[in-house]
Amino acid sequence: MNAPLLLSSFSFNQLIPYLICFILFLLLIEQISYLNKKRSIPGPSLVLPFIGNAISLVRDPTKFWEVQSTLSKSAGFSANYIIGLFIVFIRDTELSHKVFSNVKPNAFHLVGHPFGKKLFGEHNLIYMMGQEHKNLRRRIAPNFTPKALSTYTELQQIIILKHLKSWLHKSHAQAHESFPIRVLTRDMNLETSQTVFVGPYLGLKARERFEHDYFLFNVGLMKLPFDFPGTAFRNARLAVDRLAGTLGGCTAASKEKMEKGEEPSCLIDFWMQDTLREIEESKLNGVTVPPFSTNAEIGGYLFDFLFAAQDASTSSLLWAVTLLDSHPEVLARVREEVAGIWSPESNTLITSEQLREMKYTQAVAREVIRYRPPATLVPHVAAEPFPLTESYTIPKGAIVFPSAFESSFQGFTEPDRFDPDRFSEERQEDQIFKRNFLAFGAGPHQCVGQRYALNHLVLFIAMFTSLIDFKRDRTDGCDEIVYVPTICPKDDCRVFLSKRCTRYPSLPGVEELVK
Repeated sequence: MNAPLLLSSFSFNQLIPYLICFILFLLLIEQISYLNKKRSIPGPSLVLPFIGNAISLVRDPTKFWEVQSTLSKSAGFSANYIIGLFIVFIRDTELSHKVFSNVKPNAFHLVGHPFGKKLFGEHNLIYMMGQEHKNLRRRIAPNFTPKALSTYTELQQIIILKHLKSWLHKSHAQAHESFPIRVLTRDMNLETSQTVFVGPYLGLKARERFEHDYFLFNVGLMKLPFDFPGTAFRNARLAVDRLAGTLGGCTAASKEKMEKGEEPSCLIDFWMQDTLREIEESKLNGVTVPPFSTNAEIGGYLFDFLFAAQDASTSSLLWAVTLLDSHPEVLARVREEVAGIWSPESNTLITSEQLREMKYTQAVAREVIRYRPPATLVPHVAAEPFPLTESYTIPKGAIVFPSAFESSFQGFTEPDRFDPDRFSEERQEDQIFKRNFLAFGAGPHQCVGQRYALNHLVLFIAMFTSLIDFKRDRTDGCDEIVYVPTICPKDDCRVFLSKRCTRYPSLPGVEELVK
């Protein structure tokens, strides 16, 4: 071996102890930083370098959050460390409200997903705050008027009927074997969202591409944010861009239709009807383009709606089936109420008036959402140090998780019991314990489409229980909670299905849509 090479090898060997000491020093600094942020609040005393408890979170999210909940019982909140991020889990309802009500530049920023900005983009609706956010919500309001909701209920029922018929066909083809309905429910909700939001503006081929991109997006939601070519996260990020672009094209088509004075037939039409009015008013005032009115902007906001409606509704529908099966007395009351108001043999859709008459079914829907809130956690990031309590200040940069799930089991009478009567006009626990019902959030970012979501759940329950006899294929642990990323039964809700009604509704003018 020549002398320069020998000297180089010797020098490197001499550096190894120093490198080891430097790495150990960095790890020590990281541990001290974690403990300094944690202070005396409950949480693990030691965490793995850099990754923290990410492995346990990815391996079993349900157990991870259950442990955090247990740790937080004494103080109302607890700490942990995941991939270089200090996190605070909030169990106490009032502390959760403190976070929800302080979404502003110098307090908390809603992130929706731990890596949301990388995935959704910086200008997503959920990242807005202050007057800009208020102005956009004001423009969105016409999308959820009674007239608009009535239009949506018709579209929702048509798609629900179409898919329930296909489920029964699948059941018959499988010789009445059980099968999971999570993916089927997700597909139904995706088509419902597409139809309600952009109606006729999304052709068959566009829908197929849309569904493929949304599948890539869903996969990326559950992966670590490694933004390299070929990774699931990169595929998801690119899919979001394509989805928003497609919805922007639908926005342009809707504007053309509304400019002709035609009646709105879907959500984007109601939105553009009002937007075009604002554009005309702005022109009179010398403003060319008012805020939040370009096709690209609205396409992005429509994707926000789609994301919010899709997975949350899938979760709620699955739990509705699960809970109705395990509570036959509730199922019997639902069927009795619906039968007294609407019949599949009537060949009519459920009207808005009939939907309002289904008081008990509405109570069941609200109890499903309370008992199993689909978005159990709502991540926020602390933009500045925030005094959560008199004795603890959340450090800047911490990811804070107010738990809607934990709040749902606080305050209410016998909260661990599935009891739709708590939402009856006599008991009114939805008003008495209103602050604990956080399934739709609270504060300035409370879900603007919650009436639409509740209507969808009530319509599904009414039609599913009227058209179908069903039974869960119960196995050990089948109803345990798993995150996908909203919560659903562990077995994806495996059921046996058979036809219950004498015949399906025959709906003039929409028969081709439900074949």
